[in-house]
Amino acid sequence: MLSQMLFGEKYSIVDTAGSWIKIETTFDKYTGWIDTDHNYLTIDTDDSSGFVLNQSLTCFKEDKTPITLEAGCEIYNPDFATGKFTLAENTYTVANRFCKNYITVNETISETAIRYLNSPYLWGGRIPSGIDCSGFTQLVFKIHGIAIARNSWQQAKEGEAVSSINDAITGDLAFFDNEQGNITHVGMILSPGLVIHSSGKVRVDTIDNQGIFKKEINDYSHKLKSIRRVLNV
Repeated sequence: MLSQMLFGEKYSIVDTAGSWIKIETTFDKYTGWIDTDHNYLTIDTDDSSGFVLNQSLTCFKEDKTPITLEAGCEIYNPDFATGKFTLAENTYTVANRFCKNYITVNETISETAIRYLNSPYLWGGRIPSGIDCSGFTQLVFKIHGIAIARNSWQQAKEGEAVSSINDAITGDLAFFDNEQGNITHVGMILSPGLVIHSSGKVRVDTIDNQGIFKKEINDYSHKLKSIRRVLNV
């Protein structure tokens, strides 16, 4: 699995081959193959955009079967009075009290990131129940209305360069490379000297000019390559 397409995200069809469809996601322009059984509901045919959930939401499909959507998924035409929203031609009914708090951000980007502490690592994952390093930073920024690229090496081209770790502020993205100099990991500066990132799980570690220092091994786990500022401050 290279990545995930989340509920409500739009895409366009690029190619087909047997029972496979190659798609490009509208949100981050990521391409990949999906099974034809997964090709439904959110093909990009108009200019409408969804509202991004900032927390999980349990709802019922029209056939009364339940479905739980995670943070990062998108819903359309939310009606808080009736507790319903739509996706394409389908209407979904929310199980509990439905309010604007599901789609409105009333917290800082660091507070959002901290809410997903201990979310398990999953290669290609983009949701709190399983998420990789760049999926984590992408999710946090998406909730705050900022679209960034999917992979860490792509995200390393976003925004503006920050000269050193001493100049880094909350929300800056820190990138780490391997022995060949290729960027393989990303985290977000939480506060001076602290980085939050998905490595085994979403966790907070100390960071300095060398990289991420992991207390469990009493050594550096990731070597710092660069820092980028995406947020306008």
